[in-house]
Amino acid sequence: MLKIGVAGKGGTGKTTLSSLIILSLLRENEKPVLAIDADPNSNLAENLGIPQTKSLVEIIDEIEKVKNNLPYGIEKSKYLEIKIQEAIREENGFDLLVMGKTEGPGCYCYANNLLREWMEKIEKNYKFVVMDNEAGMEHISRRTSGNLDILFIVSLCDKISLRTAESISRMIGTLKLNIKKTYLVVNEFRGENIKSETKISLPVAFTIPFDNEIYKLLEEGKGILNLSKDSPAFKSVRKFFNCYLQTGKT
Repeated sequence: MLKIGVAGKGGTGKTTLSSLIILSLLRENEKPVLAIDADPNSNLAENLGIPQTKSLVEIIDEIEKVKNNLPYGIEKSKYLEIKIQEAIREENGFDLLVMGKTEGPGCYCYANNLLREWMEKIEKNYKFVVMDNEAGMEHISRRTSGNLDILFIVSLCDKISLRTAESISRMIGTLKLNIKKTYLVVNEFRGENIKSETKISLPVAFTIPFDNEIYKLLEEGKGILNLSKDSPAFKSVRKFFNCYLQTGKT
């Protein structure tokens, strides 16, 4: 099993990269894949072009409302497990689990802990796990993105997002998370000199060229799973994973 996480500053294309990774794995028949939308602003389903599923947070909220009136003879933990299983959306070659967004000032920690516990139970059933994380560094500090084989930190080729990528990388080192490899991915790349923008120590896994087909599909509500094989963005991601899966390194 290969566990992949995607992080970065908001608006840099984290969800787009997560979708492209999933698409690349599916087209290489590398499945089953567990896709996890761990961003409170959940839009991985929309990016993929599939219906949104009930989120983990919604399930927790529903159970809290009826916790004193659960079906006779069933424990809360077992009832919760059944409901989470029902929330996993099954698609062709992959499943999707959405974390969701808390309402009001409630703590997000319980949902984070529950996601980690549930992942540990079910991830062994999948060949790949792809996690689309929330923007910024909070998920790193909460250790939601721990125990990964690869973490891609997405950035545009500008000083602000590149500095954020470098900050995320430093935080990973400070927290000593169990992340085997951390890479930078530059999105909407137009041939700029990445190193000249800022001092960046992260190794660049690949760049994703600006791809108008992606924006057209999303505008039409069709999703990235319908991206053509000639898409420059798709080719870039596929090239990396073809190499990685064949050799275990880039």
